Amino acid sequence: MIKREFYLQQLRKAKDTDLIKVITGIRRSGKSTLLQLFQDELLANQNVNENQIISINFEDPANTISLDWREIYNKIDAQLSKHDKTYVFLDEIQNIPEFEKLADGLFVNKNVDLYITGSNAYFLSSELATLLSGRYIEIQMLPLSFAEYLSTFADATDQQRCFSDFMTYGGFPYVSKLQHDEPSMIDDYLLGIYNSVILKDVVSRKNIGDPGRVTDITKFVFDNIGNTTTYKKIADTMKANNRAIDNRTVETYINALVDSFILYPIENYDIKGKKLLRTQKKYYIVDVGLRRALLKRDVSQDIGRILENVVFLELKKRGLAIFVGKSGSGEVDFMTRNFDGNVTYYQVAYTARGEETLGRELASLMQIKDHNPKYLLTMDIEPTQDYNGVKKVNVVDFLLEGGV
Repeated sequence: MIKREFYLQQLRKAKDTDLIKVITGIRRSGKSTLLQLFQDELLANQNVNENQIISINFEDPANTISLDWREIYNKIDAQLSKHDKTYVFLDEIQNIPEFEKLADGLFVNKNVDLYITGSNAYFLSSELATLLSGRYIEIQMLPLSFAEYLSTFADATDQQRCFSDFMTYGGFPYVSKLQHDEPSMIDDYLLGIYNSVILKDVVSRKNIGDPGRVTDITKFVFDNIGNTTTYKKIADTMKANNRAIDNRTVETYINALVDSFILYPIENYDIKGKKLLRTQKKYYIVDVGLRRALLKRDVSQDIGRILENVVFLELKKRGLAIFVGKSGSGEVDFMTRNFDGNVTYYQVAYTARGEETLGRELASLMQIKDHNPKYLLTMDIEPTQDYNGVKKVNVVDFLLEGGV
């Protein structure tokens, strides 16, 4: 198992707090493994015995013979320790109807420390958010970051080669194992993840009669990562390809893809006016390997946008609020704000070698007159350089700076 130290640290901090620990993320991103790793830690280091741990995976048909939340609650309640704290782990809890009542019933027991996972955002926008408002903490889990991916290699000295592979295969945890053992199976595995998400978290939940239209829209957005788009533009493109669809239906499908954690939207922010511009959005995807497998396209054709998507996922993993920065006629790929309100700007380019190319990539950052940090991230292999306050940094160095 790949030790997801970044997420384990968050669980350690939240342990024994009067909060439900809610772990969200796309299917196969490692949520179940994270729960197992944390249980192993409890048994090894925390003076907890096996009788104090109850773990149920609701993806296992054996655990969903009964879908009555009361019956499940009663079975768990009967196993709770009478004198010591019991650590309860409920994996993919959204498969149980009225799961929010199950979670609430366990939460009110002060001798229970509750951990739950879910593979779509629906269960946090349902009654759970209302019923447990202010009583849970969400940990958003992504596939492997580059630092985590690099940790799977016995010899990771050639970081640039490993990064090239990362942009090709992506970061789903099991993909790294396949890459080492059975690389020919990677695309089949990735498409299996895609089909599972589409069928379980999109088509079934939204009662969609034509899954093919969902895939057409998914391919369009995958093909346009990092480009500003609208529901109308997507609908017009579909109509031009004899796949007529209205704007509202496109919106429904896109929202379902966002809820299933396949897509992440970001809004435009007027840096000078200090306000959001809600008219258009950009979308990034949860895993670049998933994109390549679905579009069947060589990485070299889109390497700049793939690099931009990888940087987006790293910024998201770091817990930053992310926007597209608008400055006059210029645009900065990412404007981020941390928990303390500190702003940083990032421009991403495959290369900025050559005076003309460098000038073009620096231009939008140079238009910003505030004194917040500004970075130009590229694949150019050279020491960090400073251009009037803009730091040009190798993207691999930047990604590894965040750690695992």
